[in-house]
Amino acid sequence: MGQKTALICGISGQDGAYLAQFLLNQGYIVCGTSRDAQMSSFQNLVRLGIREQVKVESMALNDFRSVLQILYKIEPDEVYNLAGQSSVGLSFQLPVETLESIATGTLNLLEAIRFTGAAIKFYNAGSSECFGDIGITPADELTPFRPRSPYAVAKSAAFWEVANYREAYGIFACSGILFNHESPLRPQRFVTQKIVAAACKIAQGNSHQLQLGNVNIKRDWGSAPEYVQAMYLMLQQTQADDYVIATGHSYSLEEFVIETFNCLGLNWQDYVSSDPNLFRPTDISYSCGNPSKAEQKLGWKAQHKMPEVVKMMVENRLKNQKG
Repeated sequence: MGQKTALICGISGQDGAYLAQFLLNQGYIVCGTSRDAQMSSFQNLVRLGIREQVKVESMALNDFRSVLQILYKIEPDEVYNLAGQSSVGLSFQLPVETLESIATGTLNLLEAIRFTGAAIKFYNAGSSECFGDIGITPADELTPFRPRSPYAVAKSAAFWEVANYREAYGIFACSGILFNHESPLRPQRFVTQKIVAAACKIAQGNSHQLQLGNVNIKRDWGSAPEYVQAMYLMLQQTQADDYVIATGHSYSLEEFVIETFNCLGLNWQDYVSSDPNLFRPTDISYSCGNPSKAEQKLGWKAQHKMPEVVKMMVENRLKNQKG
């Protein structure tokens, strides 16, 4: 066996950057795609100090010919599909773009892999959003999907495309149903990073009011650098399968806020208010995953829960603001 080559679609995002770093450490040749690689800054790869080690190509996931060309050019052993519109909130404003970038993009990758006939292993980024409202029972691989956003609808379609190509054509294709996972690389449009950024500004003396939507929602928050390891492990198995990746512990957004402000020695109630305009048309009140299958079959278990993830994000932001 020679050196393996991995193709990461959506390498410029949080997960793509951490996955690239992890695979480089495993001795892989890593290639990443972006819609326009010449214009993209790949800031996350720069922040992790790996930009020069990664080859980048332009690829439009909604263009089948573009996808096929890249597969022939790179000849990857493994393809990780982390691309597509990634914000649940934004999907209500961009439902068509969301469906095309996620559902059509995934279908183009699967069909291109089938077309080449190469023994490519395929990972698809699924989402806990597909489950919708699950009551109070943690979701596992057999929990039915009841998507409540255009994003979740698109992710659900992509999940069933993967299952279909696996069963119909024998392609080694997996979906990781990942619950929320955060890191210092999260963009600020995500509420977790918005909270951390605002709290750090307040701690440094900037008068700042933080307005949030529904702080009673509960989420299962994990650490992104850990979750990308689960993606890799799925493709090292002898049989392709789908896995829930989560910590198994759920916290309210209010608890996330409290933890963030506590890290900085501040009372959150002095600075945070709830704005009804920030509520989503439909939202999930409780989200929690049951990761026991991943632990049994992949040997993967989350090491960090929400409080440690918050601490990591706060410390990183304070360090970067000083530097």
